[in-house]
Amino acid sequence: MKKYLDIFKNKWVKFGIVSVLYILFVIWLRSPLWLLGLAVVYDIYISKKIKWAFWKDKNGEAKGWRSWVDAIIFAVVVVTFIRMFFFEAFTIPTGSMEKSLLIGDYLFVDKITYGPKIPNTPLSFPLVHNVLPLTQITKSYLEWIKLDYKRLAGLRTVKRDDVVVFNFPHGDTVLIADPTGDFYDWRRNSGKNYTLKKTEYVVRPVDKKDHYVKRCVAIHGDTLQIIDGDVYVNGNKQQDIPQKQYRYRLQTDSRPITNKIWNDMNISISDRQNPFAGIPLTYENFEKISSMQNVINIERVKYSPDPSLFPFDNRHNWDIDNYGPVWIPEKGVEIKLTLANLPFYSRIIDIYENNDLMVKDGEIFINGEKTDSYTFKMNYYWMMGDNRHNSLDSRYWGYVPEDHVVGRPAIIWFSTDPEKSFPKNIRWNRLFKRIK
Repeated sequence: MKKYLDIFKNKWVKFGIVSVLYILFVIWLRSPLWLLGLAVVYDIYISKKIKWAFWKDKNGEAKGWRSWVDAIIFAVVVVTFIRMFFFEAFTIPTGSMEKSLLIGDYLFVDKITYGPKIPNTPLSFPLVHNVLPLTQITKSYLEWIKLDYKRLAGLRTVKRDDVVVFNFPHGDTVLIADPTGDFYDWRRNSGKNYTLKKTEYVVRPVDKKDHYVKRCVAIHGDTLQIIDGDVYVNGNKQQDIPQKQYRYRLQTDSRPITNKIWNDMNISISDRQNPFAGIPLTYENFEKISSMQNVINIERVKYSPDPSLFPFDNRHNWDIDNYGPVWIPEKGVEIKLTLANLPFYSRIIDIYENNDLMVKDGEIFINGEKTDSYTFKMNYYWMMGDNRHNSLDSRYWGYVPEDHVVGRPAIIWFSTDPEKSFPKNIRWNRLFKRIK
């Protein structure tokens, strides 16, 4: 056995194995220019003209403090490579996906399924997203090099009802005073001039926008409508999602619902504290509550028309439970543009697909030319949280472009309850749970 293993110590065998793996990686990248890297591989294993590991001694060993440098550099390179092309760790900060995903869930997000994106801003501090550690606003990246959108080959595209991690579409501009807020919502409510004068802001490229996680309820080419809280896609009702929640107001007699009952149904303390706003319940929990003898009445919360809903046009008179119909744009499809439907597509044309859009004297101009049609360059998706009455999603900011899709949550590797102390806060039943 040792005789066969000794073969792998031969420098030419090492060079051959690494070269094959590198060539396969370049084929995946679909960028022949990277084949020049074979010269580096050749020098590392064969010619050894350049001392790439400059921190090692002349015998190629790293001792003392150099061994720490060697280990750290190796770890950073490997983890960065895995994080960029295969898997990345995320945490759930809000309850918009409850009960499918809970606040305090730690996820591994699979980038292979949809294909990893090549970073738009490759010059970045390793292992962080958009701000440096211990800071709130300092950028973790340099924009000296900016690359166009490119996605490597994946196993499949996004399907309806997939849970998806993506870059927040409105996250290209972020207010320093309210980094988790929506700049465009501020601008609509307070006016553009006031917002820009009174608050500082930063502009971020696509790959450095904050990460969101929602369920894709409709894909490109679909027509979506919400009727009494139920999602219909192309006229068909969405398949049942057991963890989906709505808010309900309930009335009891003199006997209150005990904390034990709330705990058994995994209703958080914060959700119990404002019963007037409604208690979020899955269908299963709704049935349990309805059957209790001390519950006199229970009904789903009803919402009024909301002008802050996409496409921010009062003519539609929509609310979060009665919305649409909305058509989801598809790559290569040409539509007829009118002043009536332009609010649905203006951000796509102007921002996501990088055109100069202008309306003058009732006419639409794209890149300086008068037009009444537009052909989409990308596919788009419609994302919604499973906690339907407590989710800022596509109902509030519209379509998610394909170049914003990051990956598919694969597994919950750890989970803690922020309302409990250690060790009771560890949700043992959610560890290594697959996400559906």
